[in-house]
Amino acid sequence: MSSREGKRSAPRISTVRLRAMIEEATVDAYGDEEQAMGWECAFEEHLVLPFKTTVLGVEVTVERVTMRGDNRIVAICARGRTRQAIALLDLPLPSPAPAGAEWIAAYRYFLGER
Repeated sequence: MSSREGKRSAPRISTVRLRAMIEEATVDAYGDEEQAMGWECAFEEHLVLPFKTTVLGVEVTVERVTMRGDNRIVAICARGRTRQAIALLDLPLPSPAPAGAEWIAAYRYFLGER
């Protein structure tokens, strides 16, 4: 793995801003499923797709971010005709990160807080 792949770079954001983003994504959400749905909507609204990144040394295109039945948020990555779901928190971000990547940082912070 290259050093670039090993990094999951995202913009640095203040704790106050991260908490505000979490509040925006999860407002009126009761339980894990509604919170995950709130995050899915936040990514749909704010994360600019598609974008390219490298996974295990292979360039892929992140086509969408979606919620699985177990409430996990995954990135749907494509290479040619092949599609693979990768847990959003395991997805290495390119440098520079795509517009809206701060929402991934907020999601990571949210899961760390719980």
